[in-house]
Amino acid sequence: MLERLLGGNRVWSGPCSVIVDAQAVVKTPGPDSIVTGGMKSYAPRVTTGRLVADSACLLREENAVLVVEQSKFKDASGVAHIKQQLTIVDVKHVVGLAFENIVALKLLGVEDPPVIDERDYRPGTLVG
Repeated sequence: MLERLLGGNRVWSGPCSVIVDAQAVVKTPGPDSIVTGGMKSYAPRVTTGRLVADSACLLREENAVLVVEQSKFKDASGVAHIKQQLTIVDVKHVVGLAFENIVALKLLGVEDPPVIDERDYRPGTLVG
């Protein structure tokens, strides 16, 4: 299934999140800051198994998924740079893929789900 979702063997696919069965990423919900008196205040750290991929590639023979995340930043002189971070994941540890849209459904041969109209009630919605 990974081969179908990621576009084949040794083919780069578009953005997605690769979900692994480990706490592989440390995220900060906000910036660290220096407060009064020069004390440094650290933003909380959250560990997660979601690897954000700007590009992903399946290596079938090696049983690995290449995950590339790109960060854009400007240096002190204002020149823009792009930093690319590569993570190599064993396919045995991939438990899922998350996409920003439903285009992957076509790769699996599944029709788009119906659009829920505001008049329709979703399962579990309390009415009254």
